[in-house]
Amino acid sequence: MSALDSFLKIFLPKDKVFYSLFEEVATTLVLMGDTFKNAINEKDLSKRDALLKKLEELEHKNDEITHRIFIELGSNFITPFDREDIHYLATSLDDIADYIWGAAKRVVNYQIDDRFNTLQAFADIIFKSITAINTSIYGLRSMKNLRDITASCVTVNSLENDADDLLDSTMMKLFVSGIDPVELIKQKDIFQMLEVVTDKCEDAANVVESIIIKYA
Repeated sequence: MSALDSFLKIFLPKDKVFYSLFEEVATTLVLMGDTFKNAINEKDLSKRDALLKKLEELEHKNDEITHRIFIELGSNFITPFDREDIHYLATSLDDIADYIWGAAKRVVNYQIDDRFNTLQAFADIIFKSITAINTSIYGLRSMKNLRDITASCVTVNSLENDADDLLDSTMMKLFVSGIDPVELIKQKDIFQMLEVVTDKCEDAANVVESIIIKYA
């Protein structure tokens, strides 16, 4: 945190700090989703791997912000919504970052033959999910556009279903493709982790929906 950030924080109402931190997390997640998508669409493997490795720095940044959320939660008596919901939301957002980075490491390490372009499809679904999460998180500060927040959460749920279908259809194709068993295991590992990213997005969306039901 810069000296200016520290100075401005003094004048920020304590309960408003959480909105700023969650928005910072959401913004970083969008950057992670965009970086992952750009990496997967990069044809030059060395450039792709370099982009994927940048996700580690972003994941660490989100860890630091999440830690700050928990520090604020422990030191502030006044919070904008239930302490339990703040904890759940922070944890679910942190999980999204963790699993994106976990999937990125596997893409770099396994170097799979993505014959059905499943990585690109997952990258697109994940970016759309994270973008919708970002919209819902930024909507929490005022809760004036409940329809937009709800629509974003519905979008995340729909995209999670798309990810389930993508995983199922890809695995069915792989099982009948005659692919090497080791390669099959590697691809299954990556694709399942990417599907978990969408599960974590859905978890975050569910927490947001719970918050707006309680406080809107």
